[in-house]
Amino acid sequence: MNYRIAKYRMGMAWKMFLSSIILSIVIACGDQKKDRDQSSPTMQRPNVIFILADDLGYETMAMNGGESYASPNIDKMAMEGMRFEHCYAQPQCTPSRVKLLTGMYNVRNYVNFGELDTSQVTMAQLFRDAGYVTGVAGKWQLGKNPDNPDQLGFDDYMLWQVTQPRVDSIGWDPERFPGQGYQAGGRDNRYSQPVLDHNGKVITYDREDYGPKLINDFSLDFIERNSKAKKPFFLFYSMILTHCPFSPTPDSPDFMENDTTVMTYKGEAKYFGDMVAYMDKMVGNIDRKLEELGIAENTLVIFTGDNGTDTPIVSRFQGKDVAGGKLLSTDAGTRVPLVAKWPGTIEKGKTNSDLVDFSDFMPTMLDAADIAVPKTLNLDGVSCLPQLRGEKGKPRDWVYSWYLYPGRKVPRVFARNHRYKLYDTGEFYDVPADNLEERPLDLGSLDQNAKAVYLELKKVLEEKAKTRLDAIPK
Repeated sequence: MNYRIAKYRMGMAWKMFLSSIILSIVIACGDQKKDRDQSSPTMQRPNVIFILADDLGYETMAMNGGESYASPNIDKMAMEGMRFEHCYAQPQCTPSRVKLLTGMYNVRNYVNFGELDTSQVTMAQLFRDAGYVTGVAGKWQLGKNPDNPDQLGFDDYMLWQVTQPRVDSIGWDPERFPGQGYQAGGRDNRYSQPVLDHNGKVITYDREDYGPKLINDFSLDFIERNSKAKKPFFLFYSMILTHCPFSPTPDSPDFMENDTTVMTYKGEAKYFGDMVAYMDKMVGNIDRKLEELGIAENTLVIFTGDNGTDTPIVSRFQGKDVAGGKLLSTDAGTRVPLVAKWPGTIEKGKTNSDLVDFSDFMPTMLDAADIAVPKTLNLDGVSCLPQLRGEKGKPRDWVYSWYLYPGRKVPRVFARNHRYKLYDTGEFYDVPADNLEERPLDLGSLDQNAKAVYLELKKVLEEKAKTRLDAIPK
């Protein structure tokens, strides 16, 4: 156990000890008041569900102006909650998850693709230490050690890609799938005939089983079990959809008829719309389960994407074609949809234009659960809970991104506000006027306002660069 976790838990233990003494005194003095009715949603600690879609850019969602795909359940969430216009992730899955779970910029703690250093303090650990039941379902990709989910704070899990590789040889038939272009080793095992790790037990499911549905079923069961046991819970629903290989879903007419799609990395782009629809259906199942159990008003639900849409997907957005930009530091690679719903706390149908960085989710969710963040962590994230409550809060002036593409030694680094973006290499862009970042601004001809923003962002880049460590402290 690292020093920061040990120090935090020692403090929690001391507080619990003092609380037990006070409680004993109250009882000894004859206080006959009953404990709070934990079955009352207004008295319980709130549950928190964070839903993270895989490879889903801002332009894909109808609520944002997307015209290519239907997403009625997520649209409904937006109408019943708050939609954000400026949420920024990292350009790739692992960097976004590291930032999300630790509340820190990647410059301070990113190690390698597919890994989150277990010396880090995660929000799941803090939820668990505060008495929450913690669960994670879906895509992992944060470490291949079978103990990783528990080490990083999760009690209960059903995950894809913990100890098992992304592809396997199950179902490989060279006569049925001849020729070049297929993946070495065989088929992608996240969709049909999935290979999942359920609390340490690796299970290979039947050919007709569908990974996203199994993950959704686990999530629904996790919610129901803990709700009926009157235990507050934190669920990280790390969806497998809509990542490639683009392939038929159980709702597609040719499901299980076109297995060739899972034999290549990309699959067939024509199925992306089906995958968006199925993802939306799974989100709707979560929303309905909360209503069915009567715990919607006591549950904060957040939905977003981990990075931009993958290539070769091209979507119609506000009258224009937008190509997927996953792995790129442009808006197409980093701007993602964001919706938050919490009936009775978040006013219906609100739209928020504040900047939101992925590091902000950890302090926001802990704040919602009234869990203190140890000051020793020195998070980069800023809580958005005031905005969710309709207050001004402390809106960001800028967001910051330090992104290291796998296999490269030089990171892509930028700071930006709503309009301008500055890279540490010197390129300065007016993003709304040049969202593909093809025309860097002439620094010598900036007006007074642009010059002031440039200097502010330059200072941010210089200060954050100093925080990069040669090694993660244990």
